[in-house]
Amino acid sequence: MKFVIPRLSMFLAKSQELLTLFAIGCAVTLAGAGDLMGFSREVGAFLAGVSLASSQFREMISSRLVSLRDFLLLFFFVHLGSNLDLTLIGGQVTPAIIFSVFVLVGNPIIVLIIMGTMGYRKRTSFLAGLTVAQISEFSLIFAGLGLSVGHINNDVVGLITLVGLITIGLSTYLILYSHQIYQLISPALNIFQRSNPYRETFSDEVIQEKYDLVIFGLGRFGKRIAEMLDQHPNIRYFAIDFDPLVVEEWKQKGKSIIYGDIEDPELLDHVPLQFSTCVLSTISASDPSIQLVKALRERNYTGKIFLTAMNERDMKALSNIDVDDILLPHSMAATNFYDSILTGVFDNKKS
Repeated sequence: MKFVIPRLSMFLAKSQELLTLFAIGCAVTLAGAGDLMGFSREVGAFLAGVSLASSQFREMISSRLVSLRDFLLLFFFVHLGSNLDLTLIGGQVTPAIIFSVFVLVGNPIIVLIIMGTMGYRKRTSFLAGLTVAQISEFSLIFAGLGLSVGHINNDVVGLITLVGLITIGLSTYLILYSHQIYQLISPALNIFQRSNPYRETFSDEVIQEKYDLVIFGLGRFGKRIAEMLDQHPNIRYFAIDFDPLVVEEWKQKGKSIIYGDIEDPELLDHVPLQFSTCVLSTISASDPSIQLVKALRERNYTGKIFLTAMNERDMKALSNIDVDDILLPHSMAATNFYDSILTGVFDNKKS
């Protein structure tokens, strides 16, 4: 599949509808083949997903199938609930609570220990650990398979199901409020971080240097601004980006840039703010921008602050924030096109 699917998807990608139908057909075909071979349909569909992941169009396939996936997932949980024997769950409450605590607390701790040993910072390890604080619905599929072949009994299935319901439900809120939780327990997580987290070490040499502008995010908007600033050697800028590939690329160009997450409360301690004239955030999400402004005010930053919004909803969310300006890239591009090109076209037509 590794050699066939990439070539086949290259041909099918000429039509997005055909590529989508091919992905669905591939999943159904392998699910049926798995069932005929004595495996479960879920295992066959899983292998189809792994195979499609080798295609360079996997992101497009995934985005086109996300609605269908969510729709079918609804039926999965409906089917699970309809076959749930509540009499079995009632006798498994105490063991389920014990196992749920282990999954919700133990799994993140295990990840903290592993990633801390590997040289990651405690924040990265903690946020990664919360994503595995559940047993997921795939565990229920394996439990059903184990029951069908006689490896486990109904009591074990009831226990796994109850643990799944508890951990899936609670882990959703753990991930949703992960940053707030981290701020509360951050001091206690120091034991999971090495004295030198070399994989995410900030450079302290640049802190004492003077930069006119600090840019958060080198996406399409931020990258274009940086490229325009490169035409003015007298203006020095310092960049922060969350993509390690972007950071490495700009470092090879000799640019002043570090890897960092705008939502990391410790990030600003490693950014040369005290000498900068202004701060520009090209991150379009409103919540990280609000947190950034709050952190800057706590550090008594007196320079100008510019934020970015991609739509009216984010613009409205940022409107109550005390900043110098909120940039709307699409609106700015439309205005520039109208003023510099479109008005000239219609003026010529009138004349």
